[in-house]
Amino acid sequence: MRRRWRWLAGGLAVVVVVGAVAPFVYVHFIEGPPPAKLALPTVTTTTRAQGATATSTTATSGVAGTYHVGTGSQAGYRVTEVLVGQHTTAVGRTKEIWGSVTVSGATVTAGTFTVEMASVKSDQSGRNAQFDGRIMDVARYPTATLTLTRPIALGSVPAVGARATYTATGNLDLHGVTRQVTFTLSAERTAGGIYVLADVPVTFAEWDITNPSVGGLVTTASSGTLEVLVDLTKGQGNAAASGSGSSVTPGGSPPTQVTVPSTTVPQLTIPTR
Repeated sequence: MRRRWRWLAGGLAVVVVVGAVAPFVYVHFIEGPPPAKLALPTVTTTTRAQGATATSTTATSGVAGTYHVGTGSQAGYRVTEVLVGQHTTAVGRTKEIWGSVTVSGATVTAGTFTVEMASVKSDQSGRNAQFDGRIMDVARYPTATLTLTRPIALGSVPAVGARATYTATGNLDLHGVTRQVTFTLSAERTAGGIYVLADVPVTFAEWDITNPSVGGLVTTASSGTLEVLVDLTKGQGNAAASGSGSSVTPGGSPPTQVTVPSTTVPQLTIPTR
């Protein structure tokens, strides 16, 4: 009887150890680090604050006109996850984003960006299934749209290569709920257009989004970040996703889904005696 209890106690100890070690091994050695945050391209020659005068030696020219969201654009989410006590970051992204921005003089007067939600993918199929189904219900709410509601004063006509930060306000239509958001964006003018980077904080409950937690196994923060990097061009823009109900940019080519890579760990072989 004592031997049986010792075996039982030993078995329980093994289960506890495996339960504690397995998530650590998975998070730190199998899943690997999350993708880096989206960033502006590293071609900047000048950095300035909102309203400051550009100092780049590159000659400036007018930026007025309508810009379309081009093929270098991405959007997605970033949220903190806890897997049995181990912290990690869930990231999902897509290139299926379209829209346009209007600049008059040195002021952004209008702007709208739309993302096809079903195309947002992470490196985990189980996470994607939860995102598409009970969390975001992409069949019922196929798109998310951010529309600027206040003009953005650029301060002066930016030079090519100049980077600046601005405060933007708009309506975020997500999961069937529209709420006003105010956020900081960074912009960089290029020879062919403008790159714009923004992180929009999203508290799930405010958009009636089910908390992404899965039972007691995976828990998440009550909020996340909507990451957006748009490549604005006066040329061809991305076409709206099929069935989205939005107009298609003339001459635009269909956007592509982003696959978020995961770290691959070589298989370990344990020699036998």
